[in-house]
Amino acid sequence: MARSSKAAVVLCLDVGFTMSNSAPGEESSLEQAKKIMMKFVQRQVFAESKDEVAVILFGTDGTRNDLASGDQYQNIIVHRSLMLPDFDLLEDIQDVIKPGSEKADFLDAIIVCMDLLQKETILPFPVDVDDGGGDVSASVHSHMHRNSFPKKGLTEQQKEGIDVVRKLMHTLDEEGGLEEIYTFRESLERLSMFKKIERRPMAWPCQLTIGSNLSIRIVAYKSVTEEKVKKIWTVVDAKTLRKDDVQKETVYCLNDDDETEVQKDDTIQGFRYGSDIVPFSKEDEEQMKYKTEGKCFSVLGFSRSSQIQRHYYMGNQVLKVFAAKDDENAAVAFSALVHALDELKAVAIVRYAYDRRCNPQIGVAFPYIKDAYECLIYVQLPYMEDLRQYLFSSLKNNKKCIPTADQLSAVDSLIDSMNLVYENDDGETFEDLFKPSKIPNPHFQRLYQCLQHKAFHPNEPLPPIEQHLLEMLEMPCVVKERCQAPLEKVKALFPLKEVGKKKEEKTAQDIFKDNSEDGPNPKKPKIEDEEGSFSIIKLAEGNVTSVGSVNPAEDFRILVRRKNADFKDVSQQLINRIDQFLENKGAQYYMKGISCIRVFREEAMKLSKVQCFNDFLQALKSKVEDKALADFWEILIQDRISLITKDETEESSVTSEEAEKFLAPKEKKNETLPPTDEGGDVDDLVSTVKR
Repeated sequence: MARSSKAAVVLCLDVGFTMSNSAPGEESSLEQAKKIMMKFVQRQVFAESKDEVAVILFGTDGTRNDLASGDQYQNIIVHRSLMLPDFDLLEDIQDVIKPGSEKADFLDAIIVCMDLLQKETILPFPVDVDDGGGDVSASVHSHMHRNSFPKKGLTEQQKEGIDVVRKLMHTLDEEGGLEEIYTFRESLERLSMFKKIERRPMAWPCQLTIGSNLSIRIVAYKSVTEEKVKKIWTVVDAKTLRKDDVQKETVYCLNDDDETEVQKDDTIQGFRYGSDIVPFSKEDEEQMKYKTEGKCFSVLGFSRSSQIQRHYYMGNQVLKVFAAKDDENAAVAFSALVHALDELKAVAIVRYAYDRRCNPQIGVAFPYIKDAYECLIYVQLPYMEDLRQYLFSSLKNNKKCIPTADQLSAVDSLIDSMNLVYENDDGETFEDLFKPSKIPNPHFQRLYQCLQHKAFHPNEPLPPIEQHLLEMLEMPCVVKERCQAPLEKVKALFPLKEVGKKKEEKTAQDIFKDNSEDGPNPKKPKIEDEEGSFSIIKLAEGNVTSVGSVNPAEDFRILVRRKNADFKDVSQQLINRIDQFLENKGAQYYMKGISCIRVFREEAMKLSKVQCFNDFLQALKSKVEDKALADFWEILIQDRISLITKDETEESSVTSEEAEKFLAPKEKKNETLPPTDEGGDVDDLVSTVKR
């Protein structure tokens, strides 16, 4: 060990002439061994490991080691002493290490490795060397600058070597090391994944408080948290690859024709609130922050575990909370709390703050009892703003969506065949066929692969994604074979039919387009009939409290889908907006009104408010006739927006014939209509006079 928190690793490689032999079309043993060493070192480099690595070669043409003397320990080279692995070592393994033409004793190489560890590490490396008689065993301890291995004659070499290996194998056997022996192929497979970055557990000490009188010393550790790539990207000169050759300069300019430059001190950050910008200085932002007294883990109350729904879990970490070490009173009190929660099937609702700079969270603490330890598992819970409430129509109300018994049975069989937990015949032994906790992040693996390639081949294109990365998240072969028959059955019971494209109908946009203008036709506005127009993005734009004039259709969708929404009140707000659009007149206002009516009709059907919409449309027809808005009514006819019929929903009493008749306008009287205030040209006035 180089230090108490680090490990010392010596890679011993045979480069003798026998390692260069290979069958035609196959790699030599030396090349395979170098690949394995490359994989191992790559894992250490990208895992930012503090372990130190040394390389010793035997079978070389030359000799360079501290034990070499006369004809002893020949053809063995200490290629690299113990130090942190880096890209230089990778380059050495790939390009510098060449096959030798000599043959060396691998036992000698092992002894040289052990001598290196003795001299370059702090802790002693005891080795018992037999004197040949088998009765006397001397423990030879290491020192920093002392040769621990005595010189040996040719006849004693084998005896001492065999004894060293025997001791080494006994040590490995006691620690289960003999099970960690692999072939070249097995080694490459196991080293194909880059090693994850090791994280030291960082303790978070705090006081668990219940009320004002009970306090328990605790310590928490992160159990699950999202691992992110360190942002170590930097901008360098493309030719020199030096960071210092690139100078950054930020200039602030006004958004005017001259792009007038302003000083940074003359700028201030602003917060967009609606269509306005509210100035907000750094001082204001600092004063606005939620102030807390300090770290906190306070129990607000208790609840049944069944009350905490699984979809309430949020946040980017899970904490394991333990009693403080070396505090017997805290251990007893904490254990009593954990066992009480477990027996009562209850959980603690907790106020959690990491420190005084962080905003407080509301979370839940579950009891977790294992044979080796017991703790609380903390998971963050959402605030009111974090919840998204959606209202969807039930599939049970649609007879077309009710599956048959055969269809239900087929899906059940499919689920059973895709079970990722394998159960043995005894019914007691289980095996996970797909273990997410053992699967490395493919994004990290691909990134490390590309970085390693670019380090050695900067001018070459990136290599293709390795096959094992593509197969990493594929369905297990056993499951894939097992589910083929159920899949075919599901495919037969749920046939898919191609639906032909409907004939495009004429929309309101076509009525108001100017055919006299040259150039492409204006793009039709996209009006979505289904759930797509109601999106999380719209919700995120702000807290909608009423139907506004900017986007009334979307505001109406959001409001009526909220829990405990008053449909009649919200629909009246929408009706008022439609009346405003009709009063203003003009194509753009008509289009907004049509969009509102279309959304009103959709939501009324989904929320079983059919009569409310039909009453509105009948009242609208009277308004249109009284205010001479025949052009607007023509749009409704073209878009086929009429009363909701009983063919569409059982709640309506209107027949299809009545709905069709409803759209038909009354006979026009030969009277001059008042000109609109849209500001038409002379041709519009002439056409009005001709009526």
